[in-house]
Amino acid sequence: MKKIIVLIAALVAVLVIVNAVAFAVEENNDAVNAEYLRIHIRANSNSEIDQNVKYKVKAAVVDALTPELYGVKNKEEAMEVIYENLSLIDEVSERVLESNGFYYGAKARLCEEEFPTRTYGELTLSSGVYDALIVDLGSGEGDNWWCVVFPPLCFVADGEGEEVTYRSIIAEWFRKLFG
Repeated sequence: MKKIIVLIAALVAVLVIVNAVAFAVEENNDAVNAEYLRIHIRANSNSEIDQNVKYKVKAAVVDALTPELYGVKNKEEAMEVIYENLSLIDEVSERVLESNGFYYGAKARLCEEEFPTRTYGELTLSSGVYDALIVDLGSGEGDNWWCVVFPPLCFVADGEGEEVTYRSIIAEWFRKLFG
């Protein structure tokens, strides 16, 4: 009987610890997510031609915003620059669309958006809600191009950007907790 009580107590303790760790990881994910400003360019459809023009729009938007974002020191400043340039993003996007024979328009906005886990080279961003620049091309129902505006992952001027070091607060927390 004592063994059963000890086993039940150990099981309850393990469940409490697992729940506490899961809660802490979720809170840390939210804190990590809050450090990033993502970008999401949504194609009009999944047709090959809409997907191809999406990449042309992406290149033009990155080219237009890179000098605007140069020297930005934090996410809030990046969001302010993006907000001030939403009409520029719309104009650049629509110019590319129209020069390629598409007249379905484009609309840029800043909002919170749910993102799945995504890996960019060595950087992996967990799933969750992020602040994001969303650019819808036409209906915006096609496959998307995603990246990170801040810290500058997609918007770095050649030879002018500082080296960016990414760190995982979660990994650091686990290293401290478990050695």
